[in-house]
Amino acid sequence: MFRVVGENQLNMNINKQKTRSGVAKRFKITASGKVLRRNQNMRHLRRKKSKKAIRAYRIPIEVKGVWARKIKRMLGEA
Repeated sequence: MFRVVGENQLNMNINKQKTRSGVAKRFKITASGKVLRRNQNMRHLRRKKSKKAIRAYRIPIEVKGVWARKIKRMLGEA
């Protein structure tokens, strides 16, 4: 929607939704619409974890349910 201000000036009246930058850094939305997140337990104290567990932590995890809807809304997808 445009509103004429003065002779040839146009002023935007629409408020755009902003992406939550913190959420954009932490989550990814796949082409099919799934929300993926990184695994926890990868930052420190890795010596005591098995190599198999450390490899398993690299695989992204799908976020489901209400949280997935909330994250999509914060990213402007829904």
